Amino acid sequence: MANTYRALAVLLSYPTSDTAALMPAAAAALEGEGLVPAPLVRKLMPLFYELSAADLYDAQSRYVDLFDRTRSLSLQLYEHVHGESRDRGQAMVELLKLYSSRGLELTAKELPDYLPVFLEFLSQQPADEAAVLLGEAAHVLEALRERLKKRQSVYAHAFDALLALADAERNGEALKALMQEPDDDPNDLEALDKAWAEEQVTFGPDKVGCPKAEAMIAQMKDSAA
Repeated sequence: MANTYRALAVLLSYPTSDTAALMPAAAAALEGEGLVPAPLVRKLMPLFYELSAADLYDAQSRYVDLFDRTRSLSLQLYEHVHGESRDRGQAMVELLKLYSSRGLELTAKELPDYLPVFLEFLSQQPADEAAVLLGEAAHVLEALRERLKKRQSVYAHAFDALLALADAERNGEALKALMQEPDDDPNDLEALDKAWAEEQVTFGPDKVGCPKAEAMIAQMKDSAA
């Protein structure tokens, strides 16, 4: 089990008193395992400290503004790939089956494509499999990182760490398609209404998927059958 993935899941979860209490242990796990390069870990330490000691309401407000109110920063991974189409629902059903086959059962409140949930699942997988599965979402993670850097958000360093863990070749076409989508402002209500009313766009034609990851998922399903 790689506690690095679990530590990053805690870091990217909605801030609560429980997650705040876990921050010191999560930071120690990230440092101790050494899966993420030390310079990137050091850049993350201010965020660990802030989320363990900052005013909880301020931390929650910032999190909501970034990840809940800003569609282009959503931590629901499939939203960036399938939008609100039926394809997203089917993809989540398949992901739930994969989780269940590996012993991870979600509560009714948890969506399977929520990044912290996905990272919790990866923490329970062999390191090479976890890296490949994370690599399938690398273009989404990179787009999120670039948008967070544009906002000068310390959360961008969490995505530096994730991309360092991912086993994937850079998919420039898929990333370009994501970055061409509007980077919405949660305070521009008129623009947000228009964006939510538009039809779903599938990012990066059929080349977004990672054949290596898809083959591994199929193998995992077969072994669980």
